[in-house]
Amino acid sequence: MLFFRHLLTAAFLVQFSGLPLPKEEAAAPVALARPSLPAVRSEDQEYIPWIDDRRLLWEDFQGEPKRNTDAVASTSTSLGIAYQVKNSSLTYQITCKFSKIKSWGLVKTDYILAHEQGHFDITELYARKLHQELQDYRFNKRTFRKDVNDIYQRIVKEKEAFQAAYDGQTDHSRNRKQQMQWLEKIGKLLEETADYSAYP
Repeated sequence: MLFFRHLLTAAFLVQFSGLPLPKEEAAAPVALARPSLPAVRSEDQEYIPWIDDRRLLWEDFQGEPKRNTDAVASTSTSLGIAYQVKNSSLTYQITCKFSKIKSWGLVKTDYILAHEQGHFDITELYARKLHQELQDYRFNKRTFRKDVNDIYQRIVKEKEAFQAAYDGQTDHSRNRKQQMQWLEKIGKLLEETADYSAYP
C-alpha cells in the first residue's frame, strides 16, 4: 500500500490592496486522480471559506490598518491543497479562504468592498481551476509529487497574474468603468466554472 500526505497551504497567503490614494519521464498511468468527498466549508474566527451566498462584510476585515501605505483596504486570501495517495489513487482537498485577521479597511464604502470581494472571487476561480486540473490528472506513481506541485505552482502563478491585472486595469478600483467590467467578467467566469465549485 502506497500512502503519502502532502500539504501546500501556508506559503501562499496573498494580500491584495484596494483603492490606493493617488501617486505619481512518464510511466504508464495507474489511476485517475479523484477528489475526496466535498469538504464542509465552515467559517471560524480566523478564516472565511468562499461560499457562493456568503459575501464579505466590512466587519470581516479585522486586521490592523497599515498607515504607511497608499492603500485604503487590503484583502488577504489563500489557495491551498492537501493530498494523499493510497492504493495508487490520488485524493485531495482544496481550500480557498479569506483571512479576517490579515485583511483590513480604512475607507469602508460599498464600492470598495465590491472591489475587495472581487479579489476573493478571483481566488475562488483558481480553486476551481485547480480542481479541474487535478480531476483530469492521470496518476503516475513515480512523478505524482512533482506533477501535483507543478500544477499547483502554475495555478498560483496564474492567479497572482490575474489579481495583478485586476488591480492594474481598474487602477485599484479608481477606474469605475473598468471596475464594473471586471466585476461582470469575474461573475461570468464564476458561472462558467460552476461545475467545478464543489471541490473537496
